[in-house]
Amino acid sequence: MAGRVQPLLAGVVTALVGFASSFTVVLAGLRAAGASDEQAASGLLALCVACGLAAAWLGWRHRIPMSVAWSTPGAALLVATGPPPGGWPVAVGAFLVSGVLIVAAGLFPPLGRAVAAIPKPVAGAMLAGVLLPLCTAPVRALVELPLVAGPVVAAWLLLHRFARRWAVPGALVVAVAAIALTAPPAGPTGAALVPSVTLTAPAWNASALVGLAVPLFLVTMAAQNVPGMAVLVGYGYRPPFGAALRATGLASLLAAPAGGHAVNLAAITAALAASPDAHPDPERRWVASVTAGLGLALLGLGAGAATALVAVAPPILIEAVAGLALLGALATALASAVADPTTREAAVVTFVVTASGVTLIGVGGAFWGLAAGCLMLLLFHRRPPTAPPADGPGRSDHSSGGRSAMPTARRTRPSATDPIRSAGT
Repeated sequence: MAGRVQPLLAGVVTALVGFASSFTVVLAGLRAAGASDEQAASGLLALCVACGLAAAWLGWRHRIPMSVAWSTPGAALLVATGPPPGGWPVAVGAFLVSGVLIVAAGLFPPLGRAVAAIPKPVAGAMLAGVLLPLCTAPVRALVELPLVAGPVVAAWLLLHRFARRWAVPGALVVAVAAIALTAPPAGPTGAALVPSVTLTAPAWNASALVGLAVPLFLVTMAAQNVPGMAVLVGYGYRPPFGAALRATGLASLLAAPAGGHAVNLAAITAALAASPDAHPDPERRWVASVTAGLGLALLGLGAGAATALVAVAPPILIEAVAGLALLGALATALASAVADPTTREAAVVTFVVTASGVTLIGVGGAFWGLAAGCLMLLLFHRRPPTAPPADGPGRSDHSSGGRSAMPTARRTRPSATDPIRSAGT
């Protein structure tokens, strides 16, 4: 009995942590892109259902704990970019194009490998620049609303020390209590608490395609799908990367008209369903991801209440909770950006341009940061000289195509640093 209950409980925890840790980021992103409160609630509901169905299908079909989530860095990108020219319909059009690109990456593996081939320092710096504005919100909230934001940050610090996975949900509970005590008497009506689907006819323009759709695709792939695969490979699985991209890309396409920005493999909560804590037997952990998916779909029924809560809260407080949720992702992105001294300057340029929030010819800073970083690498980066092969037993075996036995043995094992090659397609 305990063996059957354990993955179910792990799935419930995964769904709760995943939803509570980042739904504020999603709502902040959708509203920044031009969505009304009703459209933002519809987008959150659509994302919950789409993520849940994709996770349930992938887990049941492949018997692998493939957790699915919305793109939290993608939502942060929406905050950093702001409303595109043309407003919310153009944003929805960009969501659809990003979904098409994700499906294409699943259908054509070279496209997925090309995205994964973006230099890690540049990709990490771009992500860090996207996350920085939200991650500074807790500091600004402490200055602007010290009596309200202070308890929220204190709760996060205490839980981060003693129960890290519950740090952001705990901070959210304290924020809800603070909002309840400080909100005006005339709160949202009961109708606002009922989730509904609000469809939006998409529109397109060139600047939004370049400045929003492409960066959303790149951020989702580099910061969610590739790390999500790495987590699964690290736990000994060989997940079908192509099938995962096709499923999550299709889910993104279905959610986009209702306001959902992007669906992808979970990176932050993936370990909750894939680790031994979910079940000692790796063959039974898929139950946790399926349960998490179904749980997330049910949590979508609270999208209306969540949006109503955000609507009556001080915007800086909601951004502060979102920033606390993203601090870990920011730390990882910065570490990846500056780890290699030979590419550090290119990463810093990428970070500075992206974080500046500059908009040129209608295209946001994320695209220009990526372009500036890659240009810096092309202009200034030099590969270190390759040492000549040594004579003797250690030299390469040219009769076997120049490959030594040692590298061949390494290639037969899955590698978390190259999840696309080590995973099936």
